[in-house]
Amino acid sequence: MAELTERRREILRRVVAEYIATGEPVGSKSLVERSGLPVSASTVRNELAELESLGLLTHPHTSAGRVPTDSGYRLYASEILEAVEPRPARFPLDLTAMRSELEFALQSTTEMLSQVTRLLALVSAPGLQTATVRHIEVLVLQPRVVMVVTITSTGGVAKRLFEFEQPVDPGLAAWANEYLNERVSGVQLGTHLLRRRIEDASLSAREQGFLDALRPAFVDLAAPTAQLFYVGGAASLLDDVRDDELEACRRLLSVLEQRAAVLELMSDAFDARRPFVRVGLDHPDLQSVALVGATYGLSTRTLGTVSLLGPVRMDYGMAVRTVRAAALELSRLVETAYDES
Repeated sequence: MAELTERRREILRRVVAEYIATGEPVGSKSLVERSGLPVSASTVRNELAELESLGLLTHPHTSAGRVPTDSGYRLYASEILEAVEPRPARFPLDLTAMRSELEFALQSTTEMLSQVTRLLALVSAPGLQTATVRHIEVLVLQPRVVMVVTITSTGGVAKRLFEFEQPVDPGLAAWANEYLNERVSGVQLGTHLLRRRIEDASLSAREQGFLDALRPAFVDLAAPTAQLFYVGGAASLLDDVRDDELEACRRLLSVLEQRAAVLELMSDAFDARRPFVRVGLDHPDLQSVALVGATYGLSTRTLGTVSLLGPVRMDYGMAVRTVRAAALELSRLVETAYDES
């Protein structure tokens, strides 16, 4: 905005920060007294009026002070994102001991995020199709029933039952167990390489037929499915909000029950390579809610998202620092997990 001088930017920053801290509309007199601005209250009053005309502040009917609009919050948050430190702060949770327990690490991260911020925390898990095969077990449960257990590089475990018309030779199952571990361990799910590793012209018709019957255990495992996500802080979300924010938070909690809506919110930010802030979400029940997040993963691809949801009157600086720290810690963890596969 050409009309937004540096002094107006500074006053806007102070108004937003003051309103986030107190929840009370900010007037010119109190702003000068509390912030120590080197200008008179009348000058600040004029600047506040200009910021209001630009749509960055609004004027509640019950008070002479101003409060930020969604546009004001967005501008405030964008400046925070531009000023982030090159390296995130340290996250108050050590994940190094959880290398083979990614699901537990994700849940622990979600709980810590909500405890630190008092906001609703959402962390999405890597999809199975991003993982590699770590180990396979081919087990004969009954004479005609075989179970295939696939353990992935992210610690995920998938089980699949197969029923045959004739009793299965335990020796054939034992051979398939050894063959599959030798051929597909370390191969990414859903790739053509995985399919090729299961096919071998040197195999007998009996051996190849048995592998073909077990093929869905690997092919279907990598089929696109709804991504798993973890939620933390739902029980305490309403503890610290003001009366005028209760309705927005209740709507947020109701949206959580709509899995598809939550996944859409998280997937919209999945391609972001930097921390992001969304103020006033594009959902009928979330127009008074803000989303702060960061993605985590490998250097070659994103695997998941760390997000915080709450009222638009949130501490954006703290939220950005926290999700960046958590995302970095999770990136370190998944790099180790995938390397060890």
